[in-house]
Amino acid sequence: MTAQVSHLFNNIWQQYLAVTPSANEIHQLLGDGADVINDHVAYRTFNLDKVNLTKLASQLLAVGYTECGEYDFPEKKLTAKHFEHSDSTLPKVFISELRVEEFPADVQAIIHGLVKQLPDNISEQANFLYSGRTWQVSSNEYKTLLKASEYAAWLAAWGYRANHFTVSINHLNKFDEITEVNATLKKSGYHLNTAGGEIKGNLAVMLEQSSTLADNAKVEFSDKTMEIPSCFYEFAKRYPQENGELYSGFVAASADKIFESTHAA
Repeated sequence: MTAQVSHLFNNIWQQYLAVTPSANEIHQLLGDGADVINDHVAYRTFNLDKVNLTKLASQLLAVGYTECGEYDFPEKKLTAKHFEHSDSTLPKVFISELRVEEFPADVQAIIHGLVKQLPDNISEQANFLYSGRTWQVSSNEYKTLLKASEYAAWLAAWGYRANHFTVSINHLNKFDEITEVNATLKKSGYHLNTAGGEIKGNLAVMLEQSSTLADNAKVEFSDKTMEIPSCFYEFAKRYPQENGELYSGFVAASADKIFESTHAA
């Protein structure tokens, strides 16, 4: 089972690197040649039947993951859950879904139009979590979505792929503190997401997070090619609970700001 999961995440990682070249550089910078343990991988989707959170999660449940937490983001109109594997060296997975019905009619129409293009069994396909964008979307539809929800626009443009991977600072050999990681990244020329501060969270909530701003990559829309924000790299430090085990959940207030790593500068 673990080999099956490793194969899945290797495919997800390679697809992610194709539009996030900075992640490979940062991986080498922080790992210094050693393997980097991923704290979690994040996905975005719509709450429509073919592709909702439950459908994405079914691929994970089939390879040994279990549901562990639920989160609400009222301002961004999102619901999210996270999943963990019994093998703690495998990444947690954070899946969020956009509550489509909470948006204006024109936005809903675009999103329904995208999902309508997908086969009914799309979520059952083995490569679904790294299938990318398999619908057609125009640059004008993208721009309409962008005005209402950056999240929706990103998903419309990029489809099903990891929105970000996350380095586990707890498992790095050269770094102990998130401040050290951030300083190293900035010294090397990377720009960090400063929404809500460079560091989201603290010891009190047992989780500290930071992230780069997304790389830019070209997207072929149905009418033209545009360069837009793609994916980003996150960094997380977890603190022990009273039982000595590292906190494994997420902090909604911090995650809310992490979403903004894909906002255009």
